[in-house]
Amino acid sequence: MKAADRLGTGSSFGNMPRGRSARGRAKAITQGDVPIYELVRLRLTEVAPTPLNPRRNFGTDEQKTRFGEELRTAQLAACVAVSRDTYLDLWPDHTAKIGDAAYVLVNGERRYRSAEHVGLESLDFVVRDDLASSREDFIDNLLKENLDREDFDVIERARGVQQLVDVCAEESETGSRTRAAKRLGRDRSWVTNQIALLTLPDEIQTMLSAGSMSERDGRLTARHAKDNPHLAAADLVAFLKATRQQEAVVREQQKAILQAARETPRTVQAAPPVLSADNTDSPAGIPEDSSTVLSADNTVHATTPSAPSGKNGATGTEPKPQPGSQVLSADNKTEAASLPHQTAPSTPSSVVIHLTDTPQAQAKLLAENLSSAGLTALVEELHHHL
Repeated sequence: MKAADRLGTGSSFGNMPRGRSARGRAKAITQGDVPIYELVRLRLTEVAPTPLNPRRNFGTDEQKTRFGEELRTAQLAACVAVSRDTYLDLWPDHTAKIGDAAYVLVNGERRYRSAEHVGLESLDFVVRDDLASSREDFIDNLLKENLDREDFDVIERARGVQQLVDVCAEESETGSRTRAAKRLGRDRSWVTNQIALLTLPDEIQTMLSAGSMSERDGRLTARHAKDNPHLAAADLVAFLKATRQQEAVVREQQKAILQAARETPRTVQAAPPVLSADNTDSPAGIPEDSSTVLSADNTVHATTPSAPSGKNGATGTEPKPQPGSQVLSADNKTEAASLPHQTAPSTPSSVVIHLTDTPQAQAKLLAENLSSAGLTALVEELHHHL
């Protein structure tokens, strides 16, 4: 649940979430589902920001001026504080840090500082001592308000996570990161990665805070720094640059491979021969010295000339269909009825039909459709035939 949902909205903080009726609101209050917090007007001199707030950047003077003037007109969300005694029960060593303030801020320090910047004397607050029932609870509530803020920089967030881990470790060092992760609704690995950023040199932490280095690059650099603790900030930046350049080269290589795969033509299987209307084309696989006859039953018979027999020079028996006759279908395509396996065309004209008409084009076609090993084997076989 977001901090805004826990604290309510508007100046009264008595407003229920939208969509709930007055009866539903009354029932929720009776059941204790919705606490009612008293809104009080406190002078800024009565309140002290907590020294535990991991946030350090509250905007430029211009930004604070603009926000402060908006607060002067209307304060849409109250600040949240705990009483002095409740806070000092948890951190008695902070007496000097909060001075004489009667209250200590939990949420709303940007509002507090912007109002102070433009000279406002007071703001609306709700006092929530229940948020400081333990050190863990206080840090948890302090951090949750900032986790999802766009202007909460990476290092500020990491400091807050480290603070929560530290207070969790006061109960038991074992499992402190796991407990912190559970409170924040994150994985333990996320907590570990946040804390690792604080081990980086100050120069790199400044880059992360300024946004000139991404959090992802910061995590990569932190892992490298852990394995190479002797490296200075400049060395780590150089390592990051070299790593990203290498990744870019690999990506370009992969892109080129994919592009080449898309552009490489697939091997197209030669279409079967078609018997033309004038019965002139011979189907593939029929010897050249044979003729084809289209019979009345739509069957193509391959025949060969018979030797003369008998005294009168008769041709002997009539031609008989050769094994493996072909049938001409309705769409003028030949279909093998029982044709034995035929070898590929071997005449020069057949080679031209399949491999184009120039050696250069033939070589290109073979190279595009054969692997290196296949090309080598083909060349060796051609040498063998020559």
